[in-house]
Amino acid sequence: MGLVLFFIGCAKDDFIETVGICPLVIATDPLNLETSVALNKVIMVTFNEEMNWSTVNEDSFTIVTGTTAVAGVITFDGAMATFVPVVPLAAGSTYIGKITTDAMDANGNALQEDYIWTFSTGVELLPLVVASDPIADEVGVVLNKLITATFNMPMDALTINSNTFTITQGGVPIAGVVSYTGVEASFAPTVALLSNTVYTATVFTGAKNLAGVGIAADYVWSFTTVAVVAPQVVATDPLNSAIGVSLSKIVTATFNMPMDAATLTTSQFTLKMGTIPVTGTVTYAGLVASFTPSTALTNNTTYTATVTTGAKNLAGIGLAVNYVWSFTTLTTPPPPAGVDLGTAARFGILAGVGISNNAGFSEIHNMDVGISPGARSSVTGFPPAVIVNGAIYASDDALPAGVAAMLVLAKEDLTNAYLFAEAASSPAPASVSGDQGGLTLAPGIYKSTSTLLIQSGDLTLDAQGDVNAVWIFQIASAFTTVGGAGGSIILTGGAQAKNIFWQVGSSATIGDGTSFKENIMALTSITMGSEAVAVGRMLAINGSVVMTSTNIIDKP
Repeated sequence: MGLVLFFIGCAKDDFIETVGICPLVIATDPLNLETSVALNKVIMVTFNEEMNWSTVNEDSFTIVTGTTAVAGVITFDGAMATFVPVVPLAAGSTYIGKITTDAMDANGNALQEDYIWTFSTGVELLPLVVASDPIADEVGVVLNKLITATFNMPMDALTINSNTFTITQGGVPIAGVVSYTGVEASFAPTVALLSNTVYTATVFTGAKNLAGVGIAADYVWSFTTVAVVAPQVVATDPLNSAIGVSLSKIVTATFNMPMDAATLTTSQFTLKMGTIPVTGTVTYAGLVASFTPSTALTNNTTYTATVTTGAKNLAGIGLAVNYVWSFTTLTTPPPPAGVDLGTAARFGILAGVGISNNAGFSEIHNMDVGISPGARSSVTGFPPAVIVNGAIYASDDALPAGVAAMLVLAKEDLTNAYLFAEAASSPAPASVSGDQGGLTLAPGIYKSTSTLLIQSGDLTLDAQGDVNAVWIFQIASAFTTVGGAGGSIILTGGAQAKNIFWQVGSSATIGDGTSFKENIMALTSITMGSEAVAVGRMLAINGSVVMTSTNIIDKP
């Protein structure tokens, strides 16, 4: 079996590329902050890998002095890009080189941030503004924007003030507070900017470095604020006047633009049964706000959901009017319902404090591996264990951005799924105890008030022709399968592993050489014995997941 390596992908805008490594600029000539550069200098940039050279062009590879772009010809050799100025550089001038995030490698992975460096043809490096936020000609800028200018060297903070850093609108100065730290000057307007309006920012030549040398020319750029448009709810789930809604329904509202998550709480998104408020939690992701009731909804009951005008977009604009809709729950108790794993469903292994592969070439197929709050250092044995069409994510991963939050949400979804399975009561659970080996069980809910075993034979789950049939096993304590005389799970009658849920109140052990079909949700830990295989997921809320030797986990 060959060794397979997987890398966390590189992000470009909203696109995630999962092939290869992130491209980097590893060297420049001239060097950053170099002085006395020859006027006939050929400028070179070296990457850590060969690039898609069609993306390294006059838009993504630029040389400027002040605000004037230098004309040049770009060529390539291996991992090196060369910029040959059309005319010699000017004497005694400072230049800015930039490689933007539009530069990509052959796999479509982009630089993670603009690479900027400066050099001078004179004996000293002159101060320059090398970056701004908003960037020049940016549109859709929020009305409470903090405007910044970044220099190529430390500046004299006393020269960075409201006289040397201004914001104007149509020639009229905007009131604000100027501050300076590191190499960045900031202008904080003291009043909100007007919507859909062009503003001009200027850093004047009075801005000086520590040697008393000012920037060569005023640095001027403009940007346009966002047009004020009230957000709208464009879709709901359930739909207005929907009937037969599940008692475990999560109620959602989809907006037509990004919203301020801080304005979407149980105060702005409510659910009521008549006039009685329903308790629950509100979350927001993408364009969707979700209301998750704390308990199951009541059978054959009409509910009213409301998103109020207090829900605001990123510009601070609220809905024009409250958005109200109603729906009615189903009229008869539901058959056994599956357990919604939410974002935890992407993981073949999800653990709290540790993940280990003690020996052998274990494999996880078509699912990710995650640990939270545990760190990446607590994931061991990878390799020789490999993840096929998936990746490892740990709570202390810096890249890609948002890994820690993604894992926290997955653990929350796992906990909610565990609690849902533990409380499932329709149809009424059947009591089970001891060894289930050799038995055949129809779809339903099975409850053990202590431990549960599969030992004296295989356990058969018969869907009786219903491919959507669901099994929920509620186990108060430990769950163990024992290889030898059986210990495996056999599916028949159209049964599917994805519809089988084992809620384990302590820890689970999958016996040596057994074949398991499941989604295990263990409160503590899960151990797979030697050569044990599974079609399903190993999800441990608080403890560890241990693969003993050469285990296989396939996506159900």
